[in-house]
Amino acid sequence: MATWTWFHRLASPPHVYRISGAFLPWLALFTALFIGYGFYGGLVLAPPDYQQKDAFRIIYVHAPSAWLSMLAYVTVAVAAAVGLIWRMKVAHAVAASAAPIGASFTFLALLTGSLWGKPMWGTWWTWDARLTSELILLFLYLGYLALRGAFDDRARADQASAVLAIVGVVNIPIIHFSVVWWNSLHQGSTVMKLARPSMPGSMLWPLLSSLLGFTLLFAALLCVRLRAEIIDRERTASWLRPIVGAA
Repeated sequence: MATWTWFHRLASPPHVYRISGAFLPWLALFTALFIGYGFYGGLVLAPPDYQQKDAFRIIYVHAPSAWLSMLAYVTVAVAAAVGLIWRMKVAHAVAASAAPIGASFTFLALLTGSLWGKPMWGTWWTWDARLTSELILLFLYLGYLALRGAFDDRARADQASAVLAIVGVVNIPIIHFSVVWWNSLHQGSTVMKLARPSMPGSMLWPLLSSLLGFTLLFAALLCVRLRAEIIDRERTASWLRPIVGAA
């Protein structure tokens, strides 16, 4: 019973608005700490890779961006499913808030991957399985955002975009396992695998810190966008008038 009470409290816009505001300063603080250590450890302290030399250091931006591109889409799909099944408007607000952030991380992952690919593969782009599936993910994000913008009725926009988000989530395991299922130029997993990570600690710990820092950054940005989305959706609600008036 307590679990369901907690779950249903998340359907309350005032409650979600308050808790997201309470978490935001802490998320911002720990984001700065973990990304700061990750970048310093990776860009300054870590030794050059024996094959890629200093070019490998782009991994401290590329890998977290690629991870967030998938995590953000799963967040969109799960929130959209919750919104459809339980008719929770706040869940649709979460999906709408997470999508632009995920699209930005996906674009950053593709951009940094291209910059990394040029010295490693001799080309900016190749129709590799991992790269192609990541590009499809960007198109899914853009399609989701375009579909939301195609409806004047917010409820219809929520429902239509939710269906697209749920169907598109099938691309996430394809991205993750593409380097296993197909002959790929992209290197295999070095951290997220069942075996021991194939990186020395001097490189691994800054990467893990960057991954955690980027995840916290996503959470912080989601809180900011979610609060703005709630204000837009609830702008006529009585509970919001003192907040909007004070702002």
